[in-house]
Amino acid sequence: MRNINIIICALFVSVFAKTRLKGFLFFIIGASCVGGQAQQLQFFIQEAEANNPEIQAYNLRYNIAEEKVNEADWMPNTEFIAGYFVSEPETRTGAQRARFSARQMLPWFGTITARENYASSIVDAEYVEIVLAKRKIALSVSQSYYRLYAIKAKQKVLDENIQLLKTYEKMALTSVEVGNATAVDILRLQIRQNELQQQQEVLQEGYIGEQATFNKLLNRDEAEAITILEEFLLPSEDEVYSENELTLNPELLKYDKLYESIEQSELLNQAERKPMIGFGLDYIPVSKRPDMSFSDNGKDVFMPMISVSVPLFNNKYKSTSLQNELKQLEITSQKDNRLNVLESAFAQAISQRNQARIKYTTQVKNLKQANDAEEILIKNYETGTIDFNDVLDIQELQLKFQINQIEAITTYYAQSAVVNYLITQ
Repeated sequence: MRNINIIICALFVSVFAKTRLKGFLFFIIGASCVGGQAQQLQFFIQEAEANNPEIQAYNLRYNIAEEKVNEADWMPNTEFIAGYFVSEPETRTGAQRARFSARQMLPWFGTITARENYASSIVDAEYVEIVLAKRKIALSVSQSYYRLYAIKAKQKVLDENIQLLKTYEKMALTSVEVGNATAVDILRLQIRQNELQQQQEVLQEGYIGEQATFNKLLNRDEAEAITILEEFLLPSEDEVYSENELTLNPELLKYDKLYESIEQSELLNQAERKPMIGFGLDYIPVSKRPDMSFSDNGKDVFMPMISVSVPLFNNKYKSTSLQNELKQLEITSQKDNRLNVLESAFAQAISQRNQARIKYTTQVKNLKQANDAEEILIKNYETGTIDFNDVLDIQELQLKFQINQIEAITTYYAQSAVVNYLITQ
């Protein structure tokens, strides 16, 4: 019986030793894990940018805006007029039978260029929208990826703890045989296993839902399998960012481009309020007078014309100028407000990232102390004085610290993704 106890104890210790060794390796290979995670995540982001329907819609809007630059190079319609004299008016040279006219109005110098510049400014604004949409997709993909990692990591921890509880159960069965434990201890261990199994099944359902969300961001089938790295590590040092870099965020650049488009709109408005020059030609066919003979008898009439279109009633242009001025003030206020929101989000993300590192460090210490307590219990088992209530308490603490550790890592990377969204150019 003593030999059996020693074998079970050795098995138990080896399982925990393996767990601690994996934790040690977790720290050793940290840098490579971070790099691999970034590379894999970047691959998913690129796939989302290429396939996501929202990005494709923004690209089409950009193409439409580009085509409007070509549309801006236009002239007013050429006007053709034809008239027939029902009662032919008699003139000295003969009766006028009909009248044909052609007219073309030309915008003032620089109007077409102003129109093209305005269309180009809209193209620039649409391009910023594409950049912004890609950043938002990258953020959504990253955060979904980290949630998938958290679920997988928790499932792995739960599975390891279930296996450990089974080892406890074998120890308890042996202790019952020698009178050092009761059937109640075994039932408690089994109940605890059932609880962990329930948590695992709930996490699996959560994983299925998050997997569908992730795949739809990449425009995939919702059930397609996703490869997630098994272990994440915190980098040894946090990247330092300056809040001044927020000014390069596309959410703010969008307002700059909109402001510029209003400026171009006003230049176009000023050009359009100038006169338009028109050129034309009238042609009137004339019948010959049969009772007379002279040099201009029946000579057709050609009349070149020039016209000027002057906007005497220009309230429309004055109103447009005032509207543009108000729009610029509105855009400036919106940009200032958005900058405040981004600065707040940046401060919160940095704070939560720092909190996550603090929590992670604390959980590492707590987990080490819980493992030390577990080793003491194992040594007590060798002397036959193990208390399975203490075993369950320690196991519950270990699980709690492991889960907290995973959540701290997930929070750290999720908030880092927010920082990258706000700062990265």
